[in-house]
Amino acid sequence: MVGCVQAGAWTARAKPSKLLRIGRGRVLLSRVDDSGTAGSRSRGLTLKVDLKARCFWAALVVLLSAWIIHGFFLPLAWASIIAVATWPIYRRFASRMPSCMASNATPLVFTMLVASFVLGPMVFAFGAVAAQAQSWLEKLALADKTGLAAPAWLESLPLIGLRLAERWQAHLGMPGGVSVLLQGTDSSAVLGWVQMLGQFAAYHLLVVLFTILILFFIYRGGDEQAMRLNRALRDVIGDSAAPYVEVATEAVRATVVAMVAVALFDGVLTAIIYALADFGHAAVWGAVTGLLAMIPYLGCVAVVGVALWLIAGGAMMPALAVCLLGSVVLLVADKIVRPVLVGDKVRLGFVWVLMASLGGLEVLGFIGVLVGPVVLALASSLWREWARNARAPASRPSPSVTSAI
Repeated sequence: MVGCVQAGAWTARAKPSKLLRIGRGRVLLSRVDDSGTAGSRSRGLTLKVDLKARCFWAALVVLLSAWIIHGFFLPLAWASIIAVATWPIYRRFASRMPSCMASNATPLVFTMLVASFVLGPMVFAFGAVAAQAQSWLEKLALADKTGLAAPAWLESLPLIGLRLAERWQAHLGMPGGVSVLLQGTDSSAVLGWVQMLGQFAAYHLLVVLFTILILFFIYRGGDEQAMRLNRALRDVIGDSAAPYVEVATEAVRATVVAMVAVALFDGVLTAIIYALADFGHAAVWGAVTGLLAMIPYLGCVAVVGVALWLIAGGAMMPALAVCLLGSVVLLVADKIVRPVLVGDKVRLGFVWVLMASLGGLEVLGFIGVLVGPVVLALASSLWREWARNARAPASRPSPSVTSAI
């Protein structure tokens, strides 16, 4: 009996599949199973540790890469926005170009065309402002030699007009009065303003150059990059990522179209206002106002400049009319025209588009005018999908009710 038990035990160890017939073998089988389970658990733990380590190193590399190139996020964002807005035009342009030029020449030519279209009006606007400022400085220097006469409307002001005219004549009416006034200013403050202006110009020049460079490479490999982005979004989010990409694309294009429409609206109407006020070069300054109005509130700089020029020439009432009517035009364009054009495309209400544009401008600067409506359009799409999914289970009858019927 002992030998049989020992043989049975040895047989149980040698052939665990037969232990179902032997009572003691069940213990040995459980031991074998426990060892197998422990091995599978150790392998699962190892896989989890390896997965966590890979995720950690991948996140570390991504964060370091973002930290290294964070100074170039602005040109990356601008290039991406311009490429999305102009991509249909580029596809039509590329289809009409020779196939031998598709790799380098076609994207290079189209990049130069887009850069000229975007930067040309801005250069013209700031050039006109600089030329006008130079003209004002020349007239100020000439007036400093002979004395700067008080404007005729200053004496007509009630209560304080005569006193202001006397002080003007005492300080600025005499030859060299302007120089004496300027000598009293703090030279360090002036140098600080000049240094800040130089840094501002140099920084934005680099932003423009890198935007053009990145835009060329986006046009060059846009199809492949779009497929990779769609594949990555589909892997992370799923098939539901496609509608959100479409919403973001439509929002970007609608915002860019709204900016161009606002520029035309403001430019034409302010040019008419300047012409009615008998201001010289009304068409040029109308174009400057429209181009500056692409950025919310920046068109007011041109309107105020024109009004000050009219005041300096003694045209007080036309200057007030320019300020009032120009402000109304800019207000209507920023608060009505822009939100309506964007809201119709992305299914956002008037107030939401207005808050998105102004909030984006406050948080991100000029580029926030474009990014703000895109973010709120995506949020609106997410909300509508969540509401639709929340209503769907409630509209379906429960299984118990269905079986009862």
